Amino acid sequence: MIKKVVFSNIAVKFVGVKTSPQVTRLMGSNEQSAKSPGPGSGDSIKIGDSIQPVKMAYTSYESTKPSFTSADWPVIIMHGLLGSKANWNAMSKMLHSKTDRKIFAVDARNHGDSPHTPELTYYHLVEDLRALMNDLAIKRATFIGHSMGGRAVMLMGLRYPELVEKLIVVDISPITASASLSTMPKYFEAMKSVKLSENISLSKARKMADEQLAKYVSDAGTRQFFLTNLVEAEGGQYKWRINLDSITRNFNNIATFPPVGTSCPVPTLFVSGANSDYVRSEDHQEIRRFFPAAKFESISDAGHWVHADKPNELLAIMKDFIQHIEKIEAAN
Repeated sequence: MIKKVVFSNIAVKFVGVKTSPQVTRLMGSNEQSAKSPGPGSGDSIKIGDSIQPVKMAYTSYESTKPSFTSADWPVIIMHGLLGSKANWNAMSKMLHSKTDRKIFAVDARNHGDSPHTPELTYYHLVEDLRALMNDLAIKRATFIGHSMGGRAVMLMGLRYPELVEKLIVVDISPITASASLSTMPKYFEAMKSVKLSENISLSKARKMADEQLAKYVSDAGTRQFFLTNLVEAEGGQYKWRINLDSITRNFNNIATFPPVGTSCPVPTLFVSGANSDYVRSEDHQEIRRFFPAAKFESISDAGHWVHADKPNELLAIMKDFIQHIEKIEAAN
């Protein structure tokens, strides 16, 4: 499904994917398949298994001006756990407007409008991104990733640096993770336990779900974020569009960054929220072991969802990094 909308000289194209998770997916004329580099931290990849990429749903943002052509590499954005490309809609529009770059905001597998699969690891997310690039004939790109998406683009840079122009990692580290991650399995079970009436409006369904989630999730903002995944299904029912079963089963694969033995030479920007504990200053030196050209920025009064808390500040930092890369100096 492809839908195109125009906003003031910006064409926004929505590409949804509807396929069976078990169907072999072809990218152009070539099937994309990659070997797993190792067993990982969970049980969904075994040594010797192949990784079958999925066709990710995405939204693209580009100029509608007839004479406009951009010689710059595009930007690909991946959201965090339980998020979707819609979380980055406003930021994608602004980033395109400020940089004239073509922007692709994607839905990770088991999220948004992308296919559901039993597997979910950073290796799978990387191969999904690589397959998307192959499908769209993108030779290189700047990658932006938040949280889970940040770790996915980091691994992309470590495994395929030739495909990466620059990396922007938003509030996540390859070294440590926030202690708050330990509460996520409880939240998954809370979402699974929600019971809703049939044939009611979406607003009423979300209100009912919010009341039930409040028993387990005290923060209203977090509940509202979860509720963006509640959508209408057939027969007047409602469902979670994320694949909660797969996410729950593979959570250990997402909670920890996979072991790597290489470094990524491309310019990399780590942007964290000052009120978040996902990126610790004492880890900067260790992070530079993997990303020697890393630069670190912290945004005041922002938490983990930096793009929601301080969008203008984040936009300015990312724009400067993308357009003025000469200002980013590699660490000695």
